[in-house]
Amino acid sequence: MKKFWVLFPLIFCLSCATYYQRHLKFNSYFEQGKLKEADDILASDKKAEKRKDKLLYYLNRGTVHSMLGNYDQSNAFFESAHRMAETHRKNVLNEGVSFLTNSNFSEYEAEDFEHFLINYYKALNYLKQGNTEAALVEAKRMNIVLSEVETKYSNPDKFQKDAFVHLLMGLIYDANKDYNNAFIAYRNSLEIYQKEYKTMFGLEAPEQLKKDILRTAALSGFMEDVSFFERTFNMKYTAEKAGSPELVFFWHSGLGPVKSEWSINFNIIRGQGGNVMFVNEQMGLSFPFPITDDNYNSSGLSKVEFVRVAFPKYIERTPLYTNAEITVGGKSFSLEKTEDINAIAFKSLKDRMLLELGKSLLRVGLKKAAEYNLRSQNDGAGAALGLLNAITEKADTRNWQSVPHGIYYTRMPLAVGKQEVVFKANGNNVSPNTQTFTFDVKPGEKIFQTISTLDMQQGLVPNQY
Repeated sequence: MKKFWVLFPLIFCLSCATYYQRHLKFNSYFEQGKLKEADDILASDKKAEKRKDKLLYYLNRGTVHSMLGNYDQSNAFFESAHRMAETHRKNVLNEGVSFLTNSNFSEYEAEDFEHFLINYYKALNYLKQGNTEAALVEAKRMNIVLSEVETKYSNPDKFQKDAFVHLLMGLIYDANKDYNNAFIAYRNSLEIYQKEYKTMFGLEAPEQLKKDILRTAALSGFMEDVSFFERTFNMKYTAEKAGSPELVFFWHSGLGPVKSEWSINFNIIRGQGGNVMFVNEQMGLSFPFPITDDNYNSSGLSKVEFVRVAFPKYIERTPLYTNAEITVGGKSFSLEKTEDINAIAFKSLKDRMLLELGKSLLRVGLKKAAEYNLRSQNDGAGAALGLLNAITEKADTRNWQSVPHGIYYTRMPLAVGKQEVVFKANGNNVSPNTQTFTFDVKPGEKIFQTISTLDMQQGLVPNQY
């Protein structure tokens, strides 16, 4: 027992660290754009593929190698992540351990939007390599995931439809000259922007998407649809020369949020109808659990007045740059936001907050009751159990932290031959970020390019959140 008390401060401090803090060295290199050093940190972790968060190891390595231009290596890591995310199901052991402690003891399962981003990165890697057929496979995979997610929830207020995924599918079909399916995907994307995205995130459909709907409708021979959308968009379709080379440009702006922890106190009240009530009046929360009088007394819940439940929260990393454009041949094209990953992350966590609280409350209550029962028999052992409970009752702060804050895009025609494309990102009271890309454009070529700006308005202070 004495050794336990000596080691307790160290154990407690380690248990308090969030996922971001435990991987601070990688995060520091990555946020500074030192990608090779960041990957070296990941590669040197020999136990990474054996831990419960190994999915995040694959996701981070896939992201870094994609940014480094190592597309084959990147896709190998993302394929491992995809298979793990598809086949992973909580087994009985993980469920049992999680119930007794917390979800940190279970395999990390990606959020729904993180599933989509795996296929996004893979498809984009293939498109940059000119492998449109392989990118089409990822589009079909995305369609399967979309179908599963859209049937997963019955509540229309939950995030369950991803406009950007449909847009990306349209771009991939477009690159394969399958204009019929491209039109359908673009139209599906438009519908989600107009309904879910406008309401949930205040994000309108990009103007470029509207142009692509008109173009692919015309190329598919759907002239009634062309007329309909011309009226809907108040936009006149201008035919483009078939087979002209073009550039599809993506801007990955900033970095997505990281998870930290907060806690909620609940009073425990014996309710009517054989229920025990966990109540937080300030937040208007009340969770009833059926339990018999015998179990209520024997478990020790009758002696517990309140419990604290730890729950994850997101912390936003606000990007330094707020808008960007690219210039080619004297013409400028604005990059339009097509996916707000930061907002989706916050919305996804909010959607499952009540479910997570409901799962955690009874577990925490029973742990506290066990502590009280043990204290009545052996005060020292009860105190030790109380400390152990405090250590193990931690929120799961794991998430994919190398994704961008938002994704922007545009599409533009290119002339054949050497072409310079200038990217310029702007922010408030900061110098513009300007970078130049040179392409040797071939007839009929469709080029896909990305740029990432990782700068934040204010970095995280690891010990102060």
